[in-house]
Parts: sequence; structure tokens; C-alpha cells
Amino acid sequence: MITCYLRYIVDPYKLKEFEHYAKLWIPLVGKFGGTHHGYFLPSEGANDVALALFSFPSLADYERYRQDSFVDADCQAAFRYAEQTRCILSYERSFFRPVFE
Repeated sequence: MITCYLRYIVDPYKLKEFEHYAKLWIPLVGKFGGTHHGYFLPSEGANDVALALFSFPSLADYERYRQDSFVDADCQAAFRYAEQTRCILSYERSFFRPVFE
């Protein structure tokens, strides 16, 4: 399993728009075989940092999701929404593997 960690810098005046964007993506990750662990919006501390975590069975499955998302109409609509609202200023993506007992 591989977990994608996304750290967003968001416009703090557009958190409502970012939350809408987040709610668009949660079911889309599932549509492509992933498990979304949620988006986390600012509460205390920095008001412009948001996080997302989602997992796929393998890095290959994640790569397939990325390729498929670029041609999926619902994913393209979500990408356009973020672009039109400019709620995301930047983001960085990292990958992690879990350690269990």
C-alpha cells in the first residue's frame, strides 16, 4: 500500500471554495480504486495550510489513477473548479508506506 500526502497552501479567504473542491475529490479517488482518508482544513495555527491523505494498493495503481484522472470528465471538472476559484495557491505531494505490527 502507498499513501499520498498532499500539503496545500490555500487562500485563507477561499476556504469555502477549497472545502467544496475537497468534497469533489473524495469520491473520485474511490472511483479509481483508492481509499480517501479525508481532507484536513485549517483550524488552529496557520490559516493557509490544508492536508489530504489517500491510499492505493500500490504505486502502479496510483500512477494509473493519475493517468485516468486526466481524461475523466468529473476529475477535469474538479481541476477546472480549483483553477477558476484560485482557492489553491500551491501544493506538494509525498508518498509514504505504512508500518504495522
